[in-house]
Amino acid sequence: MDGGEAAGTELRWRLSRHTRRLVTLALAGLAFALITGRPEFAGLAAPALLILAARRPGRPARVGVQVRLSTTRTHEGEPEAVEVSLSGAGEHDAELFFRPGEAIDPAGPTAASGTQARFGFTCARWGRRPAGELDIVLRDRWRLTEGHATEPLPTLDCYPRPAPQRAAVVLSRLPNRLGEHPVRTPGDGLEFAGVREYVPGDRQRRINWPASLRRGRLQVNTFAGERSQDVVLLLDAAFDAGPPGASAVDLALRAATGTARACLAARDRVGFVAYQAGGVRWLPPSLSQRQVYRMAESMLAGQRGLSPADLLRRLPRAALPPGALITVFSPLLSPAFIEAVRDLRERGFAIIVIDVLNAEPKYGRSAVDRLTERIWRLEQEAIRFSLRELGVPVVHWDGEQSLDLPLAPYTRRALVTRR
Repeated sequence: MDGGEAAGTELRWRLSRHTRRLVTLALAGLAFALITGRPEFAGLAAPALLILAARRPGRPARVGVQVRLSTTRTHEGEPEAVEVSLSGAGEHDAELFFRPGEAIDPAGPTAASGTQARFGFTCARWGRRPAGELDIVLRDRWRLTEGHATEPLPTLDCYPRPAPQRAAVVLSRLPNRLGEHPVRTPGDGLEFAGVREYVPGDRQRRINWPASLRRGRLQVNTFAGERSQDVVLLLDAAFDAGPPGASAVDLALRAATGTARACLAARDRVGFVAYQAGGVRWLPPSLSQRQVYRMAESMLAGQRGLSPADLLRRLPRAALPPGALITVFSPLLSPAFIEAVRDLRERGFAIIVIDVLNAEPKYGRSAVDRLTERIWRLEQEAIRFSLRELGVPVVHWDGEQSLDLPLAPYTRRALVTRR
């Protein structure tokens, strides 16, 4: 388990509520005896004074705290835990309280007695987030004084939950590189393509004996070649819309992660370009399964690269290899980004857009508000229509269903794109 250790956490000691009640009772008894002139009422303060006299000064100034997370990297919704070990408390009773951080949901009790505790939690939203804080309370035998300390918990890297996707979009023209996508040209793949006459040099194990007996000449089986492609995932994070956890950027990153996994499983090279208001980050295409985590880590790092105006002009050729399929994840709210997509299409790239906008502006009930809402919807429809006219398919994903459903018309057959 990964974790951190912080020894010598300072305690702040103060009187407990129980002690304050005893002091109040003792002072009230003495004051009542002085006011009424009856000393027997001072006897009410005697028990409280005896208990206060029993307080011992042996209080530790510091305690050792060891905190361990079950992991420092997790995915949205995965159960994790933090283990706490306390030392140096002596004879004092210890209580531990877990205060989860932002987007951290506790999965069980958040308080425990003793010097050992384990608190479960889940991360509800991707990001680099502190797990929370740990409150430590020590009490003496008579519960007259309390020692308080707060210990910050380690930071947790939460990766987005991949959207479910099994099939991938495949182009009709693929580079001459070994992969798993069948093509029309014959090759050494596994998918049966047909039968032809035997020529010297053919492998004998490919002879089709039933067809040879029927035709009177040797016939061999032919198989379709298998190729791979380059896929560049273009994520639009310039504008965000929707509630936290289900916003456009959240859905776009989950969809991009799911698509990356499906493409890497098909032995395609996957690249990544993140478009933000402050700059552009990119990763060159790679076959490594580690590419999925590099994508999330680049979003978590929040680094800045090129300016938005230079998105298409200064990106190196490795970021957008010729003949690559560009899959765009965007709410289509940024005019600059939409122009960038159009420019990519005019340069001959095959593009498919996955619309992740599931929120609309809230308008009132007045006639002006209704007209504004109608104009906004017409503008959104016009944007999508203009992209389709350029030969860019636009599909909508609601963030709940599998990506295979909206992409079904384009995964059942090869995607043909024309300049």
